[in-house]
Formats: sequence, structure tokens, C-alpha cells
Amino acid sequence: MKSYKTLKEAAGPLLIVDKVADVKYEELVDVELADGTIKRGRVLELDGDIAVVQMFEDMSGINLATAKATFLGRGMEIGVSEDMLGRVFDGAGRPVDNAGDILPEKKLDINGAPINPYARDYPNDFIQTGISTIDGLNTLVRGQKLPIFSGAGLPHAQIAAQIARQAKVVRALSEDHPERSEGSQESPEETEGQFAVVFGAMGITFEEAEFFINEFKSTGAIDRAVLFRNIANDPVVERITLPRMALTTAEYLAFEKGMHVLVILTDLTNYCEALREISAARKEIPGRRGYPGYLYTDLSTIYERAGRIQGKNGSVTQIPILTMPEDDKTHPIPDLTGYITEGQIVLSRELYRQNIYPCVDVLPSLSRLKDKGIGEGKTRGDHGGVLNQLFAAYAQGKEARELAVILGEAALSDVDKKYVEFARRFEEEYVQQGLNEDRTIEQTLSLGWELLNILPVSELKRVKPEEIEKYLPKKEETTEEEKETVEV
Repeated sequence: MKSYKTLKEAAGPLLIVDKVADVKYEELVDVELADGTIKRGRVLELDGDIAVVQMFEDMSGINLATAKATFLGRGMEIGVSEDMLGRVFDGAGRPVDNAGDILPEKKLDINGAPINPYARDYPNDFIQTGISTIDGLNTLVRGQKLPIFSGAGLPHAQIAAQIARQAKVVRALSEDHPERSEGSQESPEETEGQFAVVFGAMGITFEEAEFFINEFKSTGAIDRAVLFRNIANDPVVERITLPRMALTTAEYLAFEKGMHVLVILTDLTNYCEALREISAARKEIPGRRGYPGYLYTDLSTIYERAGRIQGKNGSVTQIPILTMPEDDKTHPIPDLTGYITEGQIVLSRELYRQNIYPCVDVLPSLSRLKDKGIGEGKTRGDHGGVLNQLFAAYAQGKEARELAVILGEAALSDVDKKYVEFARRFEEEYVQQGLNEDRTIEQTLSLGWELLNILPVSELKRVKPEEIEKYLPKKEETTEEEKETVEV
């Protein structure tokens, strides 16, 4: 290792070191100040014998004449072990829960390696989150990346904590585990592989950080979770490293320990803001809305680390959460995220104002892999039909409701009025559920059939007749006396 006293310039989080030799890109650097304090950074750019170093800590007041930089000859690594479960770390991988250091089984480069496309296994196993709008209509599949598009002030933190607390992989039904009897409310058995959650929070407030930690501890979910947190006043550079630390930990637990790992990253908008800040400090030419031109490439290095590998039991599933500035879906962050990931869960400000939780906007939400994780042997044979029928009926109900606002309810036909009632009850009973309410897929599907019972059977064109016969609750027949009472 060589030390250099040729520090030339400091600009924000960047430090320029002159006359260096044999230095590599992303190599770690220790900068020692005159008082003996050592601060860590990494090589961000090389130009001949000049190295641009990105510092992880505040460098205000540094004396360039007395400081020296030592290049460590290795990239940024994190020590990983199963002992990380139940622990809380910062954006540099240091424990912050006052429980001591962990003894790592090995050290891994946080940048990882892309999964060979030929070795990838197709995502096709259902993950039950306990939230009906996700399980029933936008099903999450093991190995998928399914982001949540939120907005400022919407309860994405509560939804993230609920998913982390309730999520489980369910075993496919087979001859050894025949389909449950009609009307049974038991959920499918969990897989034999252990389920773990890796939670990464970037640029959040201290209050939000305490909320997540207390939520995990109070429910016992901390025992199967690894938490990484970067608070708003922590070094901005740690927001760049935190998701890679979290994903490296997830890959270790999944592919070396055989666990099913759910990675929840919040808030990706803060990550992109940090990327923009560092890009501006490097004097790079800005792209759309000031974000660097390589934003798409950079986001893909995070999202594409989700998946399954043939021959290995474990898997990495991602739910990144991002807040859309001004609720704008065309903003570069949600726009580019939509290109890389397999769908999105969109939160609705309108539903939030109606005190509906979770305020998932069903119509623009999408899971492109849902068809691979539902159906006979995975959830239930009628899942696909119920999903399509609920979606179509809700869309028609919203359309009829808007028509009633313009023309008045008197202009609606009897069937349209049924659709309006369906849309209202769908939001109040299907979308709406408690913060601690964990619905099984059986309960979600049964609730869907109860709501479809509002509509005439002739309108149920997306479910099979035999499914209607088997699952649709029978309407009570009214007697002649009751009919006369209704008429009066």
C-alpha cells in the first residue's frame, strides 16, 4: 500500500489526489488527517496519474497540506454471516444496534456479479404478502422485482413494514398435499426453505428509522430480518453503497444459505438524488431533470440482482419503493424503473384521502409475472378468472360512477347501479384492510367471490361456469310475501 501527500483539491464529497500510480477503479482509500483521524473513501475516477476519491464522511476543514491518502488495494467489501439476522447496520455495513461486531464467515465485494442469464431460473412461485390487492390482483412471484410507486405523504412506510412482517413463500400443492376442502380458510403450508427479509432504508428521517426498528422488534420480525439504515444527516455517499450492501447480504443468504430472501429498499428517490448530487460535484453533463445520463444503467445494477439460479434453492425477490415527485409517473426515476422491473404497485392519493389503507390504485398497478405464480397447484384454480373479473368489474364500476357525477344517478341503468355499488364495496372491503390484518390467499379469493355476488350472473363473463357453480355464494331466494313488501 502506498501513501500520498499530493492532495490537490477538495470539492464537496470529492477529493483529488495527484501523481498516483497502480490505482484501480473503486479501490478503497484511507485519508489520514493531521490529528490522526482516518476517514474512508473510494476511487471514483482515474485520469492518467490523477485519482478522484469519493469520501464517505464529511471533509469540511481538511488541510490538504498535512493530510495523506493511503490506497488499500481492494474494493469495498462487507463481512457476511447468518449472525446478521436480527441486527441493524448503517450504510457502510457497521453495526448501529450496540450489540457488538459480527464475526463474518467471509467478505464479499458489494458490487457483486451479474447472474448469468443462462443460469437464471424462471420466477414461478407465489409469495403471500397478506395484502389482498397484491396477492389477489398483482401477485408477487419469488425472484421477481416489483416496485411500489408512492408519493410524498402516502403510507408507503407502513405498507413496507406490513409486507416485511407478513410475507411468506407458500408450497405448491401436490399429490402429497391435496387441495384443501371447499370453504377451508387454511393457508397453504410454507416452504421448507427459511424465509428472510433484508430491509434497506436510504435518506430517511430519524423518526422513520425508529418506526421501522420498533415495528420489527415489537412484532418479532427482527429475528428473520437484516436492517440497513442511512438517516438523512448521514453521509450522502452511504446512500450509494447501502443498497449494494443490502443486496450482497441477500445474495449470500439466498444462494449460499438456501433462504428465500425478500429485499425491500426505501426510498430509491433519495438514492437517485444522492447520485445526482455526486454527479454534479464531478461536473458531469446532466441528463433529464439534472440526473446523470447513466441513471438507467445504475438503477439496473440494483434491480437486476433479483432472481433465482438453477440448482439453488434460495431466491432474491425485490420490492423497491420510490416516491414520485409531484406524483408524476413520467419523472425519470419511476419512468426508468418501469422499464427495468416487472410491473409496479401504484398508491393512490384519492384513496388515501378516503382513509382507505392500503391505498393501492388497482387499475394502473401491474405484475407482469402474476400468471406464473397463480392457478391450480400454486394458489387455486379459479384465481386467474377471479382476478380478471374483479379488475374488469372495478373498471366498469368506476366508469359508471364518473358517469353518474356528470349525468346524475337517474341516467344509470339497473346494471350500472350494481357496478357502482360493486366499486364502492370493492374499495371499502377488498382494498381496505387493517394495518395488522394478514389475509390468506383463500380469504382473498373468497372475498372476491362475495363481491362478485353483487353483480348479475350474466355479467360474470371472465370466470368459468363450473367455478361460478363451485365458489359463488348462493343468493337467498325472496318469497312472494317479501317481494310484495319490497314493492310497497
